[in-house]
Amino acid sequence: MDSPAIRDSTVLVTGGAGFIGSHLVDALVPHNEVRVLDDFSTGNPAHLPDDATVIVGDVGDPIALQEAARGVDVIFHHAAVVSVTQSVDNPRQSNQTNLEAGLLVLEQARQEDARVVVASSAAVYGHPAELPVSETAPTDPTSPYGVQKLALDEYARLYAELYDLPTVALRYFNVYGPRQQGPYSGVISTFLEQARADEPITIEGDGQQSRDFVHVSDVVRANLRAAVTDAVGEAYNIGTGERTTIRELAETVRDATGSSSSIVHREPRPGDIRHSGADTTKTARELGFEARVGLESGIRSLVERDTGVPTRGDTETAVELPGE
Repeated sequence: MDSPAIRDSTVLVTGGAGFIGSHLVDALVPHNEVRVLDDFSTGNPAHLPDDATVIVGDVGDPIALQEAARGVDVIFHHAAVVSVTQSVDNPRQSNQTNLEAGLLVLEQARQEDARVVVASSAAVYGHPAELPVSETAPTDPTSPYGVQKLALDEYARLYAELYDLPTVALRYFNVYGPRQQGPYSGVISTFLEQARADEPITIEGDGQQSRDFVHVSDVVRANLRAAVTDAVGEAYNIGTGERTTIRELAETVRDATGSSSSIVHREPRPGDIRHSGADTTKTARELGFEARVGLESGIRSLVERDTGVPTRGDTETAVELPGE
């Protein structure tokens, strides 16, 4: 199902120079006035199009946020400390960005009468009791990051109920795609880096743990749906509904790159969630969103973008990145 267009609007993307945020900005710029609020602590200014208005500042700074949000119609809130490890090491600092600043965004949105689309996370579920995980599953986060995302998720719902503020929370599963860099960039980018160098592809644990990997282009489409839907005050799982084991992922990456890398195992990470996968029934029914990009085609597209050489296998399903 195609995403309805958000057009002729003034929008703000917090964390808009980051991995997901910058792709969202690319998609919004052709038909909207787009502002980006980012302190560039992790975001890359080179990822931003010239047509976006950039405000350099911390989303937790009320003055910078007020300047960036003045007169906006929609706020896409993506600024966050995304590292679970960092949240464990310094929970108060991550709380300032992930929760307190999010509350500032909701309050500013009240002043502007603006819709808010909140980037939430599958981390709110913790170790799921059943798979796939629906939005009504118990929430039992295992990290400060998960607690902070859950609290912001609940605040978004509450602001819709108490103040009639249109909010939508999107619970992302494992997002991957171009521009995913840095020490917390995700297992796919790590495996690709190892495979390209013909180094061993290292799996933490036995490799039978599973995840729901969703391409960033699909995540952008979900945000565009959330910007116009009437189904507000709700949280939605954003995934594919398909689970892949980490061993299968390593083999897929190795095949796509034509690498001679061996696949090796090391000690599992303490507290790592064994399985995660989205029940996307509610998302399809109420948000009108279904993921389009399969994992194999998504990985092939990443390899092709880096090398310019078509990879082996079926290339029938092209990955279209909005704005690129």
